[in-house]
Amino acid sequence: MAIEIKNICKSFGSKQVLDNVSMTFHEGITCIMGPSGIGKTTLINIIAGLLAPDSGCIIGREGKKLSFVFQEDRLLEWESALGNVLFVSKSARKDQENARMLLTQAGLGDSIQKKAALLSGGMKRRVCLCRALIADANLLILDEPFKGLDGGMKPDIMAMVKDHSSKNKNITVICITHDPAEAEYLGATTLTLDI
Repeated sequence: MAIEIKNICKSFGSKQVLDNVSMTFHEGITCIMGPSGIGKTTLINIIAGLLAPDSGCIIGREGKKLSFVFQEDRLLEWESALGNVLFVSKSARKDQENARMLLTQAGLGDSIQKKAALLSGGMKRRVCLCRALIADANLLILDEPFKGLDGGMKPDIMAMVKDHSSKNKNITVICITHDPAEAEYLGATTLTLDI
């Protein structure tokens, strides 16, 4: 079922960030593009239920299970890479093999037991993506998920997101990116947020 946002408005003090924004997100991958500061992160936070709009409504969000990759990594720094991924699992024992497979696929096979505090920025980003992908969710929201990944790993990580979407036909993926090449690689529908 599509998620439809209608006439969403949001202000912070006297600054109007979103003004009557309407968009529809179908199953599959949709990339939201637009200049910095235009309100993309505010919009996805409203879709996720983390912020309330001043006015407007969201249709089709009810009953969706959410997984989110924020711009900041938000890892448990004292936990291992594996522990961070399994943190969102309903059955850590059952998902252990899948978590290890995802981390290995993300180039972290040698760092599975390494504490998050000891990982580089790019490695932390990959752990966040693995955590989001293992969650039992049918709404996946990604806020600039490929930022900070080195060029060598980026195509592999994008392929993981694309593969996850194609295997889970009922999943809606909403991804913020500034890079048209990323949207094209993901085979995404592109929506532009502008003034």
